[in-house]
Amino acid sequence: MVQKAVIYCRVSTTDQSCERQERDLKAYARKAGWKVVGIWKETGSGAKENRKERQEILSLAQARKIDIILVTELTRWGRSTIDLIHTLQQLQSWGVSLIAQSGLQFDLGTSQGRLIATIIASLAEFERDLIRERVKSGIAAAQARGKKIGRQLGQRVKADRLAPKVIKLVEDGQSYRQIAAKLKISKTTVTDIIKRHRLA
Repeated sequence: MVQKAVIYCRVSTTDQSCERQERDLKAYARKAGWKVVGIWKETGSGAKENRKERQEILSLAQARKIDIILVTELTRWGRSTIDLIHTLQQLQSWGVSLIAQSGLQFDLGTSQGRLIATIIASLAEFERDLIRERVKSGIAAAQARGKKIGRQLGQRVKADRLAPKVIKLVEDGQSYRQIAAKLKISKTTVTDIIKRHRLA
């Protein structure tokens, strides 16, 4: 049975073109004997979270309508190591492989692909731990210098401005939900205002 592949091309800026990526990936698919059922092109930073075309491909993968996603390089697809391994795990659960024309190939149908995915997962976990450690270290160092952590009075501009009204309405017997609707703020904001008032 011929496997169904989609091509995903991405460039960073509008003055760049996806033509070369598309041409090379079509040739790659033809040589491998895969049927290309769609081509998605996107312009935007690799770190950008809201990539509409990529999300559409993931939806097709989840619906089991494709077998392979083709990219020229893994950097065209992933936003970070963590994002890459997260989407690889999703694709693996749906039986879809992400294959890069150059560099590492994550064909999760092979033992080699699964081995590489496992190594990348370990690196991603290590990356998360490093980030977490740096954040904790930075907070501790800032606190040692006397810096206050978290939002201070005046940084919750709208909440601080509405606090007297919220407190009065609560004292008048109105529910948090009614107050939120009346002042066009969330129920959580009302709760936070009252908590801070009682602590003070």
